[in-house]
Amino acid sequence: MTNKDGVESVWDYPRPPRMEPTVRHLRVLHQGVVLAETTSALRILETSHPPVYYIPQGDIAMEHMRASSRRSSFCEFKGLATYWTIDVGGQISADAAWSYAAPSAAYAGLKDRLAFYASRVDECWVDGERVEAQPGNFYGGWITRDLRGPFKGAPGTMGW
Repeated sequence: MTNKDGVESVWDYPRPPRMEPTVRHLRVLHQGVVLAETTSALRILETSHPPVYYIPQGDIAMEHMRASSRRSSFCEFKGLATYWTIDVGGQISADAAWSYAAPSAAYAGLKDRLAFYASRVDECWVDGERVEAQPGNFYGGWITRDLRGPFKGAPGTMGW
């Protein structure tokens, strides 16, 4: 829930996660290329995590994306995730994004959308604010100044 100052606490987010549309302006840049730009994303809100934004493939420069050789991972709520590698002029960022080709029924809206790790691209932006990557190498939330933690992902937080 957003407080009177417009700040959301990630500890107010639900579990299982909530999926909701957002019209916030999102941009993902890497190697000087705009990889994604949209105002038609979905965001996933889960207890102790900053939002994860899922961008429609139609708003992504898919010519720079290729299926990753990384094995998939499984989310108990969303299903089987597959990974994407970015290739901009031969500059590779492996496993920089992920998607759900056949998400569970409750998250069917995630089909044909990708989420980007802010830590594996040069820049991610929300409404003109450069985001901070969620700590750790597993989670892919985007931290903005209108969020309050603490955030899961840093060393010592995996048991939360």
